[in-house]
Amino acid sequence: IFIYFFSEGRSVSLVPGIRSSKWNRKAVILLYWSGGSSVENGRPPDPADWAVIDVVNYFRTAGFEEQASAFQEQEIDGKSLLLMTRNDVLTGLSLKLGPALKIYEYHVKPLQTQHLKNNSL
Repeated sequence: IFIYFFSEGRSVSLVPGIRSSKWNRKAVILLYWSGGSSVENGRPPDPADWAVIDVVNYFRTAGFEEQASAFQEQEIDGKSLLLMTRNDVLTGLSLKLGPALKIYEYHVKPLQTQHLKNNSL
């Protein structure tokens, strides 16, 4: 299972080849089932358990095809992703500023927040 966040007004693909209409909310959480992943204790698997390829696929599916390769090149797995600071994303991955800001604000930061929330219960 992957959790995806999409910003306001952005079309998203729920099923490959099928586009949804634009969302009116600021952020939407989508659950994406793949590879027979299971839910443990009523929760999706922790991003801390993601391998590098899971992180890459997360960003590809979220619409950051070009930027996803930077996570592979830098060998960013789930644990590393959850440790990333805003500065790491903006400068450490050598991404263009616009996509880097979106990746951090709409993806990395919410995943970190959700991870902390799930692990403090």
